[in-house]
Amino acid sequence: MKTPSRNSFVTTIGLAATASLLTLFLFASPVTRGADPNNQATKQHYEIRTYLLGEDGDAAAVDHYLQHALIPALNRIEIGPVGVFAPAANDTNDRDSIIVVIPADSADQLASLQTRLQNDAQYLADAKPYLERGPQDAPYARISSEMLVAMDCMPKLNVPAGTLDNDDRVYELRLYESANERLGNLKVDMFNNGEVPIFLDSGIAPVFIGQAVVGPQTPNLTYLTVYPNDDARLKAWDAFRAHPDWQVLKNVAKYKGTVSKIDKHVLVAKPYSQM
Repeated sequence: MKTPSRNSFVTTIGLAATASLLTLFLFASPVTRGADPNNQATKQHYEIRTYLLGEDGDAAAVDHYLQHALIPALNRIEIGPVGVFAPAANDTNDRDSIIVVIPADSADQLASLQTRLQNDAQYLADAKPYLERGPQDAPYARISSEMLVAMDCMPKLNVPAGTLDNDDRVYELRLYESANERLGNLKVDMFNNGEVPIFLDSGIAPVFIGQAVVGPQTPNLTYLTVYPNDDARLKAWDAFRAHPDWQVLKNVAKYKGTVSKIDKHVLVAKPYSQM
């Protein structure tokens, strides 16, 4: 592929190539096959739940609850796969946390979770040691959550084949804040119209991509990617930054300034994670 020059003809060709890659992605990927990007009913919703452990948190208690109570209960109502992650050793964030990704078919399904859990006798029994802890023995400081709706470029979550067999795999969770809703929607447009195929061509494998509906950092979009190991992660992002199609796309005038802040988390999966 030729590196795009400054003249408008080559720029147009570069954008056309990017659009072609996106078309291939939409029709070849098992995540999007058969999905109508204009039909909201085909798009999943995600809760990204972060247990902020704090100084006195009990990670083992949260892990036990998630593994033996919450995830089995979610799976019983056909919610899954559920991902559970912790910061990697080289993550630059200074807060101890456990991050949980809960996919759902709709926002209503996420909104009804607490009611359904309270009516699940098996869940209540399995969660009893966790739920009975009091203020002086709380296993975490707070829970922070955001809800996302999947985007046209990836309407359903996908865990690449063989992912769970690789103990060296690492993940990146990235949150792109925008200064206002207009710019946030333009960043979504940028993903939907070219950025994801460049990811794939560079070795960046998305697990989910979503726009925030509610959360503490809206407007934003959030996505999770997975790599065979950390070296592969670093090489993939180097390839992305150097990709000729990215050189074109990032210079499209309407996409300038669409991201005001990036939160990046390098993560490893918990042994019981389903992602």
